[in-house]
Amino acid sequence: MGDTIEADFIIVGAGSAGCVLANRLSADGKTRVLLLEAGGDDRPLKELSQFLSNMMIHIPVGYARTLKDPKVNWLYPTEADPGTSGRVHMWPRGKVLGGSSSINGLIYIRGQHSDYDNWRQLGCEGWAWDDVHPYFRRAQHQERGESAWHATGGPLNVSDATEHHPVSDAVIEAGVEAGLPRNDDVNGADQEGIGYYQLTVKNGRRHSAAVGYLHPAMKRGNLRVETRALANRVLLDGKKAVGVEFSQRGRTIRATAKREVILAGGAINSPQLLQLSGIGDGELLRGLGIPVVAELPGVGENLQDHYILTATWRLKPGTISVNELSRGIRFVGETIKYAFRRKGLLTLSAAHIAAFVKSRPELASPDIQYHILPANMDMERLAAKGDMQLDSAPGLTIAPCQVRPESRGHIRIRSADPAVYPTIVPNYLSDPLDREVAIASLKWARRIAGQPALQGFVQSEMMPGDAVQTDDELLAYAQQTGGTVYHPVGTCQMGHGPNAVVDPQLRVHGIENLRVVDASVMPRLVSGNTNAPTIMIAEKAADLILGRPALARAA
Repeated sequence: MGDTIEADFIIVGAGSAGCVLANRLSADGKTRVLLLEAGGDDRPLKELSQFLSNMMIHIPVGYARTLKDPKVNWLYPTEADPGTSGRVHMWPRGKVLGGSSSINGLIYIRGQHSDYDNWRQLGCEGWAWDDVHPYFRRAQHQERGESAWHATGGPLNVSDATEHHPVSDAVIEAGVEAGLPRNDDVNGADQEGIGYYQLTVKNGRRHSAAVGYLHPAMKRGNLRVETRALANRVLLDGKKAVGVEFSQRGRTIRATAKREVILAGGAINSPQLLQLSGIGDGELLRGLGIPVVAELPGVGENLQDHYILTATWRLKPGTISVNELSRGIRFVGETIKYAFRRKGLLTLSAAHIAAFVKSRPELASPDIQYHILPANMDMERLAAKGDMQLDSAPGLTIAPCQVRPESRGHIRIRSADPAVYPTIVPNYLSDPLDREVAIASLKWARRIAGQPALQGFVQSEMMPGDAVQTDDELLAYAQQTGGTVYHPVGTCQMGHGPNAVVDPQLRVHGIENLRVVDASVMPRLVSGNTNAPTIMIAEKAADLILGRPALARAA
């Protein structure tokens, strides 16, 4: 390979957004697209040095391994966080083709319609629900079939869990007893209620953005994918992006873009690369010896994430939960079932049951999301070693997070060296409302677990435990035990005004031919998991970049 590469478009980051863009921008067979990924290939036989790691990518339950595996995961540490007892939180981010869609918990959630209407109210023209819904549909192949809310034929497969579980069925019944509506499609007309999650799984295997979008496109001669390619900076000619400098296997390489440079590195890497390139807060950049090209103080600010809590119950002896299925002869049976039928334990996602709940009845829409699974972790092992190993006795986990937190953090480079991790300050629970909702979410978890439908299964509460009862005690528990649910967004926020980084066409303010297309552009965090919304953003961005008319909402 020479020391210079020429392309029409350069995409930095082969995650959920980058894979979509690589597919859509190269679809004409003529436009030259270069995709840079700092990690490796996700296909086991293409990356023998991480064969086992890549095998775990494609087996759904393998997320328990990939979430802590440095071969496919950046594993960013935050700064010590004052609002959560001064703890350092580990943030998994995908370092492999497919990005975080290759290591996440496989849950498909779009968020509430009002999330996107709110984006429009914040000045993001063209991003209301009626504007984005067609792009959710274009991305999707819904195994349940076509409907007013869902579509078939898209690159991203969306399926139901391969098997239900008696405890999970009882949890749904308990949720209804607690006052929640039964909702078998939280991605449809209304999010509120309780039911089984849908997953990005196809035929028992993970269906990441790499599998759905990138692998088919890699057959095209006009798409070039470079792995192990760490972007150092955006190359600028005055205030115009003209390429990217990257490091690969000890060499520094320049790539030039005839049309545009597109950053798709996610909420951590996109602001980091902008700052390394002289785009950001001037005081920060000058302090690190980086010449300021564009003074954009919002770069790296507005950081938001979902902070998840864990409530667990011991189930009665003789109850079969996921814990027992992961051991001994039962695990052998589950492995055989997966090998021959692509069903069972090995197709498991991060949660079985979704519940979307209002912390206060006067709210217009739910503000708490639950990830519920008939299993529980060995918490001592998790705390001591970070090892996500299931407990030996049967358990149930009901894990809530506030879907629209008010707390804001930031991400800022600490060095001009692109290999040095940036400073991540999450500021969890720093806003009083977030603390109130944390308390309410734990009370709601207890409310569900205490319903008659679960009394035949539940033996006792494990966490927070009977000793934790008052609001102050519940808050202290939340501060001491919660953590990320892997949904950082907002650090290159879309909009207008002094803190906006990109405009509603996702163009970086003040810089020509440079866009950001990933979760960092969200002005506010959506009410749920972020993978599907990130793919939607990239689908819509492809039309913006190519100058095509926006898709119209189906009648």
